[in-house]
Amino acid sequence: MVKLNVKVVVILVSSWLLLVTMDAQNFKYVDPKIGSEGLGNVFIGPSTPYGMVKPGPDNDVNANSGYSADPDKAIYGFSQVHVSGTGGGAKYGNISVMPFSSEENSISIHQASHRSEEQIELGYYSVMLDNWGIQTQITTSDRAAFYHFSYPQGAKQFVKIDLGKFLGEPSIPNPEAREAQQFVSSEVEVVSDTEVRGYSRIRGGWNNGGAYTVYFSAVFDQPIARFITWKGETLYPDQKTQIDTGDKTGAILAFDGANDDIQMKIGISFLSQLKAKANLDNEIPHWNFNQTLNQLHEKWDAIFKRLEVNEDAGTELKTMLYTGLYHTMLMPVDRTGENPLWENNAPYYDDFYAIWDTYRSSSPLITLLTPSRQVDIINSMLDIYKREGYMPDARSGNYNGRTQGGSNGEVVIADAFVKGLNGINYKLALDAMLKDANIPPGDNEEKHGRGGLTDYNRLGYVSTDFVRAGNRTLEYAYNDYCLAIVAKNIKRRGEYWRFIKQADNWQNLWRDIEDHGSRGFIMPKDAYGNWVDSIQCNSKYGRNSYVPYTPVMQDWPICVCWWCGFFYEASSWEYSLSVPHDVAKLVQLSGGKDAFQRRLNTLFDLGLYNVANEPSFLSPNLYHWIGRPDLSNERIHAIIDQNYNCSPSGIPGNDDSGAMSSWLAFHMIGLYPNAGQSYYLINAPYFRKTIIHQENGNDFIIEVKNSSSQNTYIQSAQLNGEEYSKAWIEHRDIVKGGILVLKMGPEPSDKWGTEILPPSKSDQDI
Repeated sequence: MVKLNVKVVVILVSSWLLLVTMDAQNFKYVDPKIGSEGLGNVFIGPSTPYGMVKPGPDNDVNANSGYSADPDKAIYGFSQVHVSGTGGGAKYGNISVMPFSSEENSISIHQASHRSEEQIELGYYSVMLDNWGIQTQITTSDRAAFYHFSYPQGAKQFVKIDLGKFLGEPSIPNPEAREAQQFVSSEVEVVSDTEVRGYSRIRGGWNNGGAYTVYFSAVFDQPIARFITWKGETLYPDQKTQIDTGDKTGAILAFDGANDDIQMKIGISFLSQLKAKANLDNEIPHWNFNQTLNQLHEKWDAIFKRLEVNEDAGTELKTMLYTGLYHTMLMPVDRTGENPLWENNAPYYDDFYAIWDTYRSSSPLITLLTPSRQVDIINSMLDIYKREGYMPDARSGNYNGRTQGGSNGEVVIADAFVKGLNGINYKLALDAMLKDANIPPGDNEEKHGRGGLTDYNRLGYVSTDFVRAGNRTLEYAYNDYCLAIVAKNIKRRGEYWRFIKQADNWQNLWRDIEDHGSRGFIMPKDAYGNWVDSIQCNSKYGRNSYVPYTPVMQDWPICVCWWCGFFYEASSWEYSLSVPHDVAKLVQLSGGKDAFQRRLNTLFDLGLYNVANEPSFLSPNLYHWIGRPDLSNERIHAIIDQNYNCSPSGIPGNDDSGAMSSWLAFHMIGLYPNAGQSYYLINAPYFRKTIIHQENGNDFIIEVKNSSSQNTYIQSAQLNGEEYSKAWIEHRDIVKGGILVLKMGPEPSDKWGTEILPPSKSDQDI
């Protein structure tokens, strides 16, 4: 083990002292390692809230976060831009830096090192690169990263900046690779004895995006003694510039200082090298590593203070809660002032990855805790619509794509509208929603808008002529409901009547068949109105063979490509329950309350429920609509207790930009939104007391009485001192401030939540 020098010890001790003296702060409960193993795919490096720069280690070119916990995978660099929790093909991993030690006559472009002494905390990453005994420490601001390299005494000191490295590069160049990133060009220049600038231009990735350019300016606190630049595989000693000729470039910098520590700050921009330098100078105008780290902590605690729980709650519960908030607010990324496509000072957000994942719980959580941020995010979506013709359902690298199902920007807008968010042009928002609903996007219908729209508007459903016809039909119906709600309230009655009717289109694919004792499922239908009973397979069952299509079948891994099935990433058992605007009708079509209860029990008891994916997010709460919130509560607590924890594998699926984490955070405080609608479902919280400190200055308190390991059921509730019999609460009641008291007991209540059920379209006077 290499002994740390005094400067490094000062950094670590100062950070520890900061934690000791800031006990009231909640950032200490965040563990970025949660979800870093298994399916979570979370980013483990430092980041500010919605930060544009996310510097961190890369040791797996195919990992979405760049990181694998596998100790046998060597770190090959630290890149400046990452995403968190995503599935599919990798994105970013740009501007890779690597400290190393070598003899001058054996320098190579390629370096990698195994690691030890890894330390991962909110805003801070440290690791020992064992090959050379170099410790690397990282923190960050919004648009610039701060590195501290500590070399062994007397070791040769080098730093490599590699502009040809990025995530998701196929081992063999393949321009047809579906989700691979592909190199376009790069450029590097040693500007002075303390600064290097350049850029890397990449295209592709999960969203099949166009080319994007990441510019950088790196400055050092020690003078560069010598340097080598390269192009392709050729090294050019003392040549300051490698201009853009479509080749991979980079620089190797040598330092001869007596100090064994080298500090580097690196600014990033999507506009220019000079803008990258300006970002650096503006955000980190000093060489104080701890100051940057402390400022990062302050930014996070400004958010975390919005949600306060009882002080004596266990550390594990607090860690799960605040880490959930942390993961929710890593993305989308705030690139205001960094938009290379059009010039204005309006809010600009990128890396919606994807709204299909985040609209259900991530967006409502941001709305609840920081509504001003959600207003900026929505205004950015509308600005993208004005400039590019469609709102994004997914977007990365300044490029829309890919849509997995519906045009779910409609849900995000309706959610903001019914919750009274001001500062949004809802007439413009309705125009954007109508564009989605009326104009087919063309091309491969994955970039934005609604694929299969011609069928949907002509037939009332998406036929098997189009891929993902099942979940598209379901999601378009809910998108239409959300559109109708906005239209009604801004006096657009014609649009309201059209789209409130189309909100029933999901019923056009409802087939009265039985499976596992339950009746009625969303099933495929061709363009002539005929039910499709079998599906053509090209893999597991033999090329061009046909197999029966059943409600339990997940056709995407069995028969066709990932994106080409009738449903996206789920079965009809899961998707047939995905009618958030009209659960009452769903109950009726399933045969009534008793039949629906049996159906839900079958879903969970036979393992047909998928804890790891978004289409089932609302499913555990559906018992509320049959007057059995106690059963919702049982399912929710079982899901959390069995699938979430504080370990590195403590998130049961791809976190998907915080989707899984926001689902957890909501349920831990006893609320869950039905996104696009104005209320939250109430369940038994994990905390005795939760205080939501709102931006408007009003506090809303959720207090639990008589809670114990035996008393797990809500017996009764009071809202501001008055009896409250509903198992759901309106957003406006929270915004006004007040106190919701939940009295617990050992048995389900036969009164609370049993009579006034959550709203459904078919119950309302339209």
